[in-house]
Amino acid sequence: MLRRVRRVVPLAVLALALAIPGPVSAQAAPAPAAALSPNVHLFYYPWYGSPAVSGGYRHWQQGGHTPPEGIGADLYPVLGAYDSGDVAGAVEQHLRWVVRSGAGVLVYSWWGQGSYEDGLAAGVLDAAARHGVEVAWHLEPYGGRTAASTVDDIRYIDARYGGHSAFYRSAEHDDKGAYYVFSSLTIPDEEWAALDAVTDESIVLAQTTDVSRIDHFSGLYTYDAIAGASAPGWESAGEYAEQHGLVWAPSVGPGYVDDRAVPGNTTPTLGRDGGATYDLEWNNALDPDTGGVPTWVSVTSFNEWHEGSVIEPAASSPPGGFGYQTFEGAYGTTGAAAETAYLDRTAYWSAEFEARRADSP
Repeated sequence: MLRRVRRVVPLAVLALALAIPGPVSAQAAPAPAAALSPNVHLFYYPWYGSPAVSGGYRHWQQGGHTPPEGIGADLYPVLGAYDSGDVAGAVEQHLRWVVRSGAGVLVYSWWGQGSYEDGLAAGVLDAAARHGVEVAWHLEPYGGRTAASTVDDIRYIDARYGGHSAFYRSAEHDDKGAYYVFSSLTIPDEEWAALDAVTDESIVLAQTTDVSRIDHFSGLYTYDAIAGASAPGWESAGEYAEQHGLVWAPSVGPGYVDDRAVPGNTTPTLGRDGGATYDLEWNNALDPDTGGVPTWVSVTSFNEWHEGSVIEPAASSPPGGFGYQTFEGAYGTTGAAAETAYLDRTAYWSAEFEARRADSP
């Protein structure tokens, strides 16, 4: 059984981002919906662009494709080749869908100070506040990233965005913000001692199940949408985290396919199997004998379209001639109902996770 834990229940443009302005002011936030789980975190990608908003396509053309009909993904978004800076359109719709999923936290893919994604963060925070959703941070491996620069990044994010009403702070961990560090093992372990300067105020997670590599971190997560089907090392990682008062946030996903984004690659794929894959990974995460005892469950992903791990609605009638997959048949649904099947299943599992937490001693 899961342990009981205390539970308390304007478009920013790139030119402004490069100027690195001061702290982002908070918008008044409505009370979060009771159904939203602060313990289910969705990895969210704000790196897409379109000519109408950003002056050109970003990311959709990956793999040599020609948007808007041909994109670097094996599924096609209901919203088409959207722009992550379209706050009133795409981002608002994303937040409505996040609320439908029952997840209370987005984990924002962030690529360094002054990056394109940094410039769009304020718009996502504002939209999240309007919907009672909070935002944590996924620190990505931008060129030249070091342990010392990661510490600077955490301080920068906290100074610029930490006062925003949608900035996620864990009520169960002294209101600390949360930072997932992708590809953390590429930096030597001894260099991560630099994190000691910020972990009194911040939760910093390493991407690994190797507990010998997390001496200066606050916990660990996995990200890999394929590994969740077999949960390698999850039980021992979860047990270690619980014994040492650390955060364990195993990552679950509905499937993985990146054939159009990376033509000719040999990366394994993981079929969705009508939703059975997603259920298997959630079961693995919540079963103490398989996944340990999770503090949070992280979902890979809301909208990483290149890797086909999305729960964002995919078109049931995508452009023809490109070989796109669909969600047809997911959990017995068809057509338009299938488009939102993974949002609805996430809501089921979010509620199940919270129920198990509440029932545990």
